[in-house]
Amino acid sequence: MTIGFIGLGNMGAAAARNLLRGGYALTVYDINPAAVAALVKEGAHAADSPVAVMAVSDITFTMVFGPTEIEDVVRGQHGFLSGPCSGKAWVDMTTSSPSLMRALAIDFAAKGGIPVDSPVTGSIDSAIRGDMILFVGGEDAAIERVRPALEKVGEIRRVGAYGNGYVAKLVNNQLWLVHAAAIGEAMVAAKTAGLEPAIWWAAMKGGAAESFVMQHDVPSIFAGHYDPSFRLELCLKDLGLIAQLLAETGTRHELTQATHARFTEAQNRYGKSAGEMTVCKIIEDDAGIDLRVPGDWTPPWEVKHPAEAAG
Repeated sequence: MTIGFIGLGNMGAAAARNLLRGGYALTVYDINPAAVAALVKEGAHAADSPVAVMAVSDITFTMVFGPTEIEDVVRGQHGFLSGPCSGKAWVDMTTSSPSLMRALAIDFAAKGGIPVDSPVTGSIDSAIRGDMILFVGGEDAAIERVRPALEKVGEIRRVGAYGNGYVAKLVNNQLWLVHAAAIGEAMVAAKTAGLEPAIWWAAMKGGAAESFVMQHDVPSIFAGHYDPSFRLELCLKDLGLIAQLLAETGTRHELTQATHARFTEAQNRYGKSAGEMTVCKIIEDDAGIDLRVPGDWTPPWEVKHPAEAAG
């Protein structure tokens, strides 16, 4: 079975490497030639367009920035629909609009293609290890066809029909980003009141405040890098998609609106490439508080794949 991968950002490149480690013949494409070259050095083949990737692949994975980019991959001049799709499986891992992606899947299936949605949650280190959570939607036969490849990059969590993966991803990120925005307020309040950050963190874990943000992201505040592996511009892209979903469903979302405003403020102050947890630095800076904690806080992008660590 041959695999294609389109979109070699931090998460995509890590997923592609796990497919290579799994023994698959891999063809890759990205608008960044350096990202392609890095995977070619590791054994992948390069293609010059999305349609060229699909032409040589039984399964093509996509993980690009957002709705505009994935629509171009599918419907663009050199997109999937410009070539043969019959019998080809397409697994999309992009964080995108459920309504758009359902429409793209209909177009792809109309040409004989087999769509599966599989947006991911986790972090760059989980992508490197190959244990990301995959929100997988689609027909049973389609998912079983791509299951062996999916299992090389993460843990499958079935969410029903095609399109539900995008819904799961958006509400997942809604909760994550609300907590990320709020946790800086708690940390600064605790330190101002006399509770040091390291002691606060040890006390909070395992209790009612527990979350992925508490466990995984707080150390990036302690280290002072705020995890640039996931940028503020990506947070705001996701928050825009979340707002669209909430509006479409008529759901009240004052907390999410406040979170969106806080992330916008962070980007305006620190730039779109600043790390996701910079949303907490606003509170630090405005309070004149430093939440740095001495210690060996390994950046998540420096985590090794288990095979490399064992070697």
